[in-house]
Amino acid sequence: MQDKSTTIKDPSAPEIEPKKFTFDFSYWSHDDFTEREDGYLTGTTARYADQIQVFDDLGRGVLANAWKGYNCSLFAYGQTGSGKSYSIVGYGSNKGIVPMACEELFRKIEEKKASGDNHEFQVSLSMLEIYNEQVRDLLNPKGNKKGGLKVREHPKKGFYVDQLVNVPVKDYGEIEKRIEEGTRNRTVAATNMNATSSRAHTNVAITFSQKGKNEAGQDMTKTSSINLVDLAGSERADSTGATGDRLKEGSAINQSLSTLGNVIKALADQSSGKKAVMVPYRDSVLTRLLKNALGGNSKTVMIAALSPADINYEETLSTLRFADRAKAIKTTAVVNESPTDKLIRELREENKKLQEMLAKGGVVQGDVSVGATEEEKELIRKQLEEELALQLAENQREMEEMKRTWEDKLKDAHKSYGDQDTAENKLKEMREKTPHFWNLNEDPQLTKMVFHTIEQGDHRIGNNRADPPNTIILNGLSILPEHANVSNRNGSIQLQPAKDARVLVNGERVMSEVPLHHNDRVMFGSSHLYVVHHPKELAAAKKAGVKLKNVTYDMAQEEIAQNSGFDMQTDGKSKEDILLMEDLVALVPMVNEANAMSEELNKKVVFEIALVSPQARGLKEGRTEVKVKMRHLETDHYWLWSRNKFVNRKYLMQEMYQNYVEGEAWDLSEEKDPFHEDPETDMMIGSVHVYLASLTYMIELEEYLVINDYKANEQGHMEVKVVPCTNEGHEATDDDDLFVDDPEDLVDQKMTFAVKIPCIRGLPSKFSTNVYCKYKFYLDKEAVVTQKISGTSNPDFNHIKVFSYEPVTQRLLDYLAYQPLVIEVWGQQSSSSALKARKKMTTTELIGSERGKSATSVNAGFKDDDEKYRMLCDLATAKRRTERLESKMKAIEDLVATARNNKSLTVQVAELQEALKPSTQRFKAAAKVIAMTERAKRASEDGTIKSAACSVM
Repeated sequence: MQDKSTTIKDPSAPEIEPKKFTFDFSYWSHDDFTEREDGYLTGTTARYADQIQVFDDLGRGVLANAWKGYNCSLFAYGQTGSGKSYSIVGYGSNKGIVPMACEELFRKIEEKKASGDNHEFQVSLSMLEIYNEQVRDLLNPKGNKKGGLKVREHPKKGFYVDQLVNVPVKDYGEIEKRIEEGTRNRTVAATNMNATSSRAHTNVAITFSQKGKNEAGQDMTKTSSINLVDLAGSERADSTGATGDRLKEGSAINQSLSTLGNVIKALADQSSGKKAVMVPYRDSVLTRLLKNALGGNSKTVMIAALSPADINYEETLSTLRFADRAKAIKTTAVVNESPTDKLIRELREENKKLQEMLAKGGVVQGDVSVGATEEEKELIRKQLEEELALQLAENQREMEEMKRTWEDKLKDAHKSYGDQDTAENKLKEMREKTPHFWNLNEDPQLTKMVFHTIEQGDHRIGNNRADPPNTIILNGLSILPEHANVSNRNGSIQLQPAKDARVLVNGERVMSEVPLHHNDRVMFGSSHLYVVHHPKELAAAKKAGVKLKNVTYDMAQEEIAQNSGFDMQTDGKSKEDILLMEDLVALVPMVNEANAMSEELNKKVVFEIALVSPQARGLKEGRTEVKVKMRHLETDHYWLWSRNKFVNRKYLMQEMYQNYVEGEAWDLSEEKDPFHEDPETDMMIGSVHVYLASLTYMIELEEYLVINDYKANEQGHMEVKVVPCTNEGHEATDDDDLFVDDPEDLVDQKMTFAVKIPCIRGLPSKFSTNVYCKYKFYLDKEAVVTQKISGTSNPDFNHIKVFSYEPVTQRLLDYLAYQPLVIEVWGQQSSSSALKARKKMTTTELIGSERGKSATSVNAGFKDDDEKYRMLCDLATAKRRTERLESKMKAIEDLVATARNNKSLTVQVAELQEALKPSTQRFKAAAKVIAMTERAKRASEDGTIKSAACSVM
């Protein structure tokens, strides 16, 4: 980023030219900063953009337009973790645009009042969340209905949320309290629903009105609506979704952002002069509410938040293109100023028209009813009547609000929130002296938003179904009515989990009473993660000069993963290992939640994380891939899902579980059930690696290879042959003499050979249906697939595929010399009659019978086994090569002897011997390799394969 330009380059594709984009501002904030004592992040170089700079450039412009009476909108777009919420809200001392704009707004109001300005300044606030296409009022959670609040359309004001609370505020302190309250309500809802905050859009709307007389003495009202929107993560469907999965993530979750993209494209097309472009505002709740901001009466700013990580290259490029397209959109903002009496008069006139229409029984307008049945016409009439009645009520409410004084509105707000604010202030004071739990959340904005004090005595913890009610109520996954008991005896905190309750302390499952200390991490159920705050222990630590660690969500999840069997130590780890740990931190809680949902919904499946090494995928080097194994506890069928497919399914499970909790119809058919996988789904049973170095000498290869699954467990044996062929495609014989003693001799020549897979032996009996092999050779895009065999664990494929390359390139020779041909074995799982007796057991009982089995799958030994096999292949190749060289040398020696015996050829003998020197030297070198590889073989039998392999190489 330099000046206004942002340049992006993919380090994995250096041959591709960097892509450059230009915007109004390009801010760098990924590094080059230091943290001050007060926690504020300030730059160490000129290129670092801190929060104040961003506000000065963007926030002040938004406020200046609001003072003029324009509607203003600012929204942040980008993938999860890229810094959207940091820019909009911020955290701690690093306040974002929202709090700084609010603070600056009231500072200027006070400044104008002090200068004698007689205007009346009115500020009110609303805060909503859009999740799964449903609108929730964050300032009035009790007013939220099933299915969310309705979004309606006003003929003049456009779309609005019906019954959304708009709270009058008199100063910045009240705004801060309301935003904190909204964030806390959002946290509680997300935890109870097992929802991820990054999947929701949050909108803080500030209505700012200035009332006073103009030069003509008229009462005027100037109003500005300021919308500050933190959008959900913009991960593309092929990134977070599961390409090829029969089930797609709940369309409602992705609908808003995909529609936003369509709206921005349509608006950009309009701005470029295209006509008859339909803008699909109505296709999602988000775009309806952002209609003014995107293409109407508003001055709008968009922040595109980017990730600099190379693994996010495609996401970052997508965001830049999105922002570049949005840049072309033109909005037409007007000053919202009218005489107050005129506004009231217009509302009265509109209400009169609405009442007349209602008196006539509603009107079916336009040609909506053309071709409709009488029943359909009646339905349309009733819907119109309902809309007219609601519009009439909204106008009446607005008219009454305009007549009320600002002081009355503030009094009512204080009456509604005064007791709540007083209670919250008392709790804050109490927390300074009393031990308590505070929550951890993957979203830093939602951390330290929920508190539960641990006063002197006993406190019962559980869900809201307990009788009598619990002291600390937690709802959500795996929370029992009586889950645990926490006691405070003169500052000594003890935690006693109930039988079968899931409680983790510092990442370890606890079954009996344990003491709790300051900064201990406690997990209740599957989604309630808290930290213990103990004021006395904290004070003692400070007095003793002990510096305590800052507890974070990632830290807590890392220790949970560590105690699940994963190595989460960072010392000496490579970049790939660190990325793997990040994946685990994200996936471990999701897998736990999926298991909890399966248990509660009695789905009889269990999930576990599987780590698949690059060697298990046929790669020499690379990242270990995180997958999720789903196993059916009745049939013992299992499926290995990609990370993306699991994340996709997890959101669908979440939606199903929420319907279950809310008493809605939740159980779905097998085709739509995210916990179900078709037993006839093809499964990869395992794979073999065929090293082809012998082919570079045109020597045949015949192997009987072990088929390893992703854990490096043996699943059977495969017979594989790779046979050199004549140019006509016939298998070569000794008489064809295709052997070369130097692979370079093949360059620019024609090479033909056949890959043969005669059979497989000893497959597990559960894999005896539609078994087949597939592989991709060299640069092939399409896989070669054998025939499918059923009814046996020992299938005969008799597969032959002839390959021909002309001319042979160095790249092909390098592939044959160093890359394995990976042949995958696929099949379907047959039913297991031995497990049918378990079908009457519940998921909880089945999981209980599974306890003690490994929850992780790590194949660290795969690489060593692969290296051993490769070395043995090299040994076999060297042996066959030496045999061919010996045969060739014998023929040459016979020729020399013949020449010596023939006196007429004696002159040519010296020349012949000179010509044979290179072959003789190669023969000696080959003999040396044989000796070394023989030693290596003996070393491998002694278990010292690594050092032996090094000496061979």
